[in-house]
Amino acid sequence: MKILMVLTSHDRLGDTGKPTGFWLEEFAAPWYVFHDAGVEVTLASPKGGQPPLDPKSDEPDSQTDATRRFRSDADAQKLLANTHRLDSVKAEDFDAVFYPGGHGPLWDLAEDPHSIRLIETFWAAGKPVGAVCHAPGVLRKVKTPDGELLVKGKRVTGFTNSEEEGVGLTAIVPFLVEDELKKAGGQFERTDDWGEYAVTDGHLVTGQNPASSTIAAEELLKLLDL
Repeated sequence: MKILMVLTSHDRLGDTGKPTGFWLEEFAAPWYVFHDAGVEVTLASPKGGQPPLDPKSDEPDSQTDATRRFRSDADAQKLLANTHRLDSVKAEDFDAVFYPGGHGPLWDLAEDPHSIRLIETFWAAGKPVGAVCHAPGVLRKVKTPDGELLVKGKRVTGFTNSEEEGVGLTAIVPFLVEDELKKAGGQFERTDDWGEYAVTDGHLVTGQNPASSTIAAEELLKLLDL
């Protein structure tokens, strides 16, 4: 069984001059869910190589068992430092795709034509598509084979407007994940801010926030009968 994980290459928080990127827990937790299930995981990003890490996700109060495990895992760190270029990977080589969040994907992956086509190919083939926290925002322009927006009429979740307000970035991000999923016709669901919540609708899995990373990855494995 093979899963593709797609990370952001975007490292700047709008015009603030502050760094951003992917959120460590949202990579590390799914990575170990998949790894411990015996799944072969391939990592990709638009630019390839080392994807930028949001430094806030590496602060002491953001650490989890998965992030601590990653920090002592030289093999995983080496793989992360050498992601494949996104335009070099093909959906037919994998059984599912999973997108970790962080604010970075809102700038690059949400607009990236390779990412959009990749998800459309996975979806058309009936293969599971997963995304957590800000990463469900990458679905906003993805379409089904009949030309409808992928999330239209589907139960979805993602980083909520109130969570974005809580981190003080409502006016900085290019769009709000909750608003965008609703605009695309998604039936947006949520739990309390920072609580664990994941939704599966057909072969689409979305998770609300960093705390939802593990359960979102577990839901994806269920779709693969693992």
